Amino acid sequence: MAEPAMAQDFYQGFPTDKGGKYLTFSLAKEEYGVGILKVKEIIGMLPVTSVPQTPDFVTGVINLRGKVIPVIDLRRKFGMAAQDYTERTCIIVVEIHREDNSILMGIVVDSVSEVIQLKSEDIEETPTFGSKLNVEYILGMAKTNDGVKILLDIDKVLSSHEILLLDKAL
Repeated sequence: MAEPAMAQDFYQGFPTDKGGKYLTFSLAKEEYGVGILKVKEIIGMLPVTSVPQTPDFVTGVINLRGKVIPVIDLRRKFGMAAQDYTERTCIIVVEIHREDNSILMGIVVDSVSEVIQLKSEDIEETPTFGSKLNVEYILGMAKTNDGVKILLDIDKVLSSHEILLLDKAL
């Protein structure tokens, strides 16, 4: 049975197709992905200037061609064990959107893997892990030949409160 016209109009503004290109990277031997359109560039580790009184997952700031941008360590943000940076550790510069503005931010990852093309049918909804676990930042689970990759909604990795704290500190 077809949906009423009014319901079809309502859902037209919502993205339902999660298929597309994703940049994949690793953290603690797990594979993650972020939509390629969110990625501005990938750079090797640069000297990071610490900023006092920021959350512990905030590594600090970098000067990227004259623009100061905050850098967060995804390992720390996700509660993973710390690890020394290696020659494969890098910063992915992403553009996150909140309300009516966008922010450039660097995310430290263990290594960048590849860009992959995913079809919608290869992406499962995020499983529910109970009401106490926030998984709002997970876009879905991509089924690949190598296993499962966790797709991140980079706009939701930091809460509005955490972004406000970053704005105040920087």
